[in-house]
Amino acid sequence: MKNYIFIALAVVMTLFTSCSDDDAAVLGGLKVSQSYIALPVEGGSASITIESKAEWVITGNDKADWLAISVTQGSQGESEITFSADEAVDGRSVELKLICATETQNLTVMQGLPIVSEATCAEVIAGPDKKTYKVTGVVSNISNTTYGNWDLVDATGKVYIYGTLDAKGGTKNFASLGLEEGDEVTVQGPKTTYGSTVELVDVTVLKINKSLIKVDSVYNETLPIEGGIFEAYLITKGDGVSVEIPEDAKEWLSIASIDQKGTNVCVKFRAAKNEGGDRFTSITFRTTDGKKEYTSKTELSQKGAVVEATVAEFIAAEVGSTQYRLSGVVTKIANAKYGNIYIKDFSEEVYIYGTDNFADYDLKEGDIVTLVGQRAEYKGTPQMANAVIEEVQSVKIVTVAEFLEAEESSSQYYQLTGKVANIKNTLYGNFDIEDATGKVYVYGLLTGWNGESKKFETLNITEGDNITIIGTRASYNGAVQVGKGAFISKVSE
Repeated sequence: MKNYIFIALAVVMTLFTSCSDDDAAVLGGLKVSQSYIALPVEGGSASITIESKAEWVITGNDKADWLAISVTQGSQGESEITFSADEAVDGRSVELKLICATETQNLTVMQGLPIVSEATCAEVIAGPDKKTYKVTGVVSNISNTTYGNWDLVDATGKVYIYGTLDAKGGTKNFASLGLEEGDEVTVQGPKTTYGSTVELVDVTVLKINKSLIKVDSVYNETLPIEGGIFEAYLITKGDGVSVEIPEDAKEWLSIASIDQKGTNVCVKFRAAKNEGGDRFTSITFRTTDGKKEYTSKTELSQKGAVVEATVAEFIAAEVGSTQYRLSGVVTKIANAKYGNIYIKDFSEEVYIYGTDNFADYDLKEGDIVTLVGQRAEYKGTPQMANAVIEEVQSVKIVTVAEFLEAEESSSQYYQLTGKVANIKNTLYGNFDIEDATGKVYVYGLLTGWNGESKKFETLNITEGDNITIIGTRASYNGAVQVGKGAFISKVSE
């Protein structure tokens, strides 16, 4: 590392020396006072002077969003160009081209030393964005085999790898590396944070240490509701095999047998009958060479008995362990800590008493949610218990004016509240909804979320009523309208 820093310093000192006025680059129609521009790592500016016999332009600055250039084109004569940058986390550089008529002068702008930090996953997570890290860990949860998206795991945590370059620095060629889950790798790349996910982007793989254990194939990886035997066939070159079943799966999944012949291992699992909804687990296999532990994983799923139901059908059902899937609009969040909410579809409204994964979603009133849980009740009042959120469709609450300005989309839903006017069709429910900011045409209104069409009259909506609806931003012949409209409620005066 010391040698690396010494070499980098020597290079930078050379660049500073080469940037003197005595070392100016000269072409027939273009003279540049400096072709190498060095900026301080703490941020700052540096200027050069050019003399041209024709109009000139600088290109290549689109590759460096961190660099500001005072002027990128000009006319013949003498011009001064200033290059500026904010403080840099790591060293960075960009190659620019100064073009004048048929002549081209290369310009190199550098800021700081190109130092790569060796780090653990935890140190990457705690470190700043845009810094380049070198990390060693185990490949896990490969989610994209074209771009190379996967989790890098070490003893301190995990970092998501978003894009993996091949041996020649190319993209979309992850398979050429031959990486498998369980392999130990050393990668290098810049950090970014996307939402709450810490990522290393377009990493270079510096070293691969193949795992001594590999899941070669599986049998019955999706088990029926009745349960049965799941078999995993392994190839291992390590000392023995151990099996790890997650704690939350031990009540329904157990090891039936382990049979090893040389490097070939067959592990059989027994799954119990599933009384609830679909369930999944990840099984980890481990071996060791006496110095280091190696792992490999496989996934197992089991079908469950989940009943698709409307809210009204759910309310009418008996209390029990049967799993129901409901979808509706969130009308109230009663307790954000425990995930107690009310949801409503076209048929009815029901209370959800706690959702196990509520904290995983940025759920708000007005959003559309799909969840699975059991029919329960409290003091005779129906409710859903032991619920798990499966999907959330975000709904934006907007004015009519904001809706009119929104981009057209068939998937983004909006909530509008306004007065009904100009009812043109009482079968489908075609009318204007207007508020203080404007009006927009509603082309068809369902009786509620997942409700019926051609039943507008059953809603007893008349002109002048204040209502709340949801729908998508659509258009017809260039005119904006509400598509996929669904009735939510009448607004009390």
